[in-house]
Amino acid sequence: MADSTVATAHPSGVSVHPGAAAHPSGVSGHPGSAADPGEKEMQQRLGIKGRSMGENPEMKVEYKHNTSIQQFVKYSFYKLDPAFRRLPKAEREQGVQEFLAIMEDLYPRGELLRPYTLTGVRGDSDFMLWHVVPCNKDGESPSGVERLQEVTATVLRTGLGAYLTMPYSYLAMTKRSIYTDDHHHAGSENERLRVEPWGAKYLFVYPFVKTRQWYLLPMADRQRAMNEHILVGHMYPTIKLNTSYSFGLDDQDFVVAFETDYPADFLDLVQHLRETESSMFTVRDVPIFTCVSSTVEQIVKNLGV
Repeated sequence: MADSTVATAHPSGVSVHPGAAAHPSGVSGHPGSAADPGEKEMQQRLGIKGRSMGENPEMKVEYKHNTSIQQFVKYSFYKLDPAFRRLPKAEREQGVQEFLAIMEDLYPRGELLRPYTLTGVRGDSDFMLWHVVPCNKDGESPSGVERLQEVTATVLRTGLGAYLTMPYSYLAMTKRSIYTDDHHHAGSENERLRVEPWGAKYLFVYPFVKTRQWYLLPMADRQRAMNEHILVGHMYPTIKLNTSYSFGLDDQDFVVAFETDYPADFLDLVQHLRETESSMFTVRDVPIFTCVSSTVEQIVKNLGV
């Protein structure tokens, strides 16, 4: 836990020291303020424009992210305890029917909730729920995280859910890419504040972490490397990338999900991306999950219950 005297992070990205008097304009005369030469130099290096935002509670609801159309994106991987298959038939059937019934009721509200099966593909996961909900950052409504918790709790309360574990869980949010301003086309990354799936048969999901050295490179160098990365992606039009961001929310930097009807194309794409400059800055891009689009009924059938 950081000491209470350490500077606190501000929504503007500028550190504000506790106890510093905030000027109505958002600038104080103390060292470390926007009026300080050292602060100006730091802002220029970091690409921060304008004055630092003062501590004004009335401004928080108006802050840009509160009115954005960002979404929370959740990938929940479930594994069934084999003990469920050894239960008496009547108990198994009741648990399955409870599970099917609640899943039927969980498809509302303009949310995205898609089931995928992994039985026979991975040994540590049987199925996955891809859940996307609005952020609802108006200061009053549930943030969206509560909705994710509600769905998980509902699944686990069923007779089948009592025998489910979640070996993998990834939380992220949608966000504009800083590398695709010059790549304007339908569904391009620079417009992806909302997840809009193709509905392809396969979804390949994995967490992604870059090195800290990557983030310290000049923006021009990162942009050059990403231009190559993006160009390779455009060579595989049968594949759609859904990128979401996890900075500060989960262990990884990103969660990426590739949709396609052609697994061989995805295999070639990943091999091709290994040869790009940006891949040198990868810390982790595993585990990789091959998820097959499914119905809840098919998931239960594949579980062998």
